[in-house]
This record gives sequence, C-alpha cells and structure tokens, in this order.
Amino acid sequence: MNIPSTATLTSHFAPANASATIPFTAGIPGVSVERLPFTVRLVRSESELRKAVEIRHAAYARHMPEVAKTLRDPEPLDLAADSAVLLAESRVDGSPLGTIRLQSNRHQPLALERSVDFPTWLQGKVLAHVSRLGVAQGLSGRLVKTVLIKASFQYCEANGIDWAIVAARTPLDRQYAALLFEDIFPEAGFVPLPHMNNVPHRVMGFEIETGKARWTEAKHPLLGFFCNTYHPDIDVVDEINAGVPLSRDPVAQPMISVQ
Repeated sequence: MNIPSTATLTSHFAPANASATIPFTAGIPGVSVERLPFTVRLVRSESELRKAVEIRHAAYARHMPEVAKTLRDPEPLDLAADSAVLLAESRVDGSPLGTIRLQSNRHQPLALERSVDFPTWLQGKVLAHVSRLGVAQGLSGRLVKTVLIKASFQYCEANGIDWAIVAARTPLDRQYAALLFEDIFPEAGFVPLPHMNNVPHRVMGFEIETGKARWTEAKHPLLGFFCNTYHPDIDVVDEINAGVPLSRDPVAQPMISVQ
C-alpha cells in the first residue's frame, strides 16, 4: 500500500486551526484531552434530525445539486434501526456544523448493495456504510470533518463493526485513501451508482480492528488525534450496545415511514 504524503493528509483532514481546540493534561500517560468548540452526538430527536438534514442538504447542494434535491427531508435510512446519524453542533449557539450517517448490515443489507455486489471476502463481516457526510462552509469545516470521521470510527468500535465502507466520488476518494481506506473493487476503479444519479464512485473499505496498527506502521500524522487524544465533546457510545438498535427520543414522532 502506498503511504500518502503528509501534505495530502493534512490538507484534507488535519485541523485547520490549532487554536480551535483547548488542550489540557489528561493525567493518563500517552493520552491527552482536548475540548472542542462543538459537540458530536447521536441524533435522538426530530429537531436534531432536522438540523442534520439541513446541513446535509446545504453541503450536497454545493457539490451535487441534483442529488441535493432529494435530500430536503429525512430519508428512510435516517430512522432505520441499524442506522445512526451523528450531528456536530456549536457549543456557543447550538447551530449545526456537520453530520454523517452510518448504516450497519446486522439485520438487512446495506443500501449500497442495491448498486454493487460486495466480494466474497466481505461476506459474513459486520459492515457499516459511512455516508451523507456534510459540513458547513467556513474555517471550522475541516476540523468538523476530521472529528466526524473520528466519531465514526469510535461508533464502529463500540458496535463491533468489522469494516467501514464508503463510496466516494472524485476528488473526495483521495481523502479516504489518505486515511488508509482500500479499494473494494481495485480493478473496477470508479463504479456508477444508480442510487446516486449514476455518478461514478470509488467504493472503499477500512478494517476497524487493524486501524490503529496500520496508522502506527504508516506513522500517520493523525494517529495521535484519532487514537491518543480523548475528546469529551464526542459522545457516540453512551447507551449503545453492539447489535442493539439505537433508541429514539420518545417525544419525537417519526417524520417518515420506514419501509
């Protein structure tokens, strides 16, 4: 595997402004603690989901306007038992800054499998499709993206996910390659996805169990940020049990039916 350059990694994923975090001593050898100017939590209510949909639609409208037209409202997968929507919100005013969704295949195939057939070596694996990543425009966008990716890895670890799967168009695929995602279909390259207006995407995967070891071997510049820094503002594992569907805020009523 070719190790991406530090310049490539930091240009896409490293925090844009070091002053955006407030580090302090953790008291644990080798682990530091940083506070963030925003929180990342599981969506638990209708109002939180509306915030996630708002930021998702705005992000897609900038880059994939035709797809964005279908994202003005929550999608069925947002409320599926095997899905989790993460939301980044400002600690100052609660405004939405970013979102990402994970869908596991514990009880039904991934939605992505309607467009592609996974190779046999992924059969029997617990997969999570990481999708609908969107961040607000501005200087904080790069940091929010980085933290959402970290939160996704934490969610996968907490829920016994074997492989995180992404489908990325160019040039976003290079961001995931920089994080050591690997091609699921190396010979095929970019594959047109019917559920994404047949826009070619590169389908890639990341083995969760070996992630830290591979980052360590590669001397990955984000190893410390991902593995040796505790961010108390990321909260995606409380009340989660592997294989158990996430509970929803009982006050919130479903906005759409899940088929």
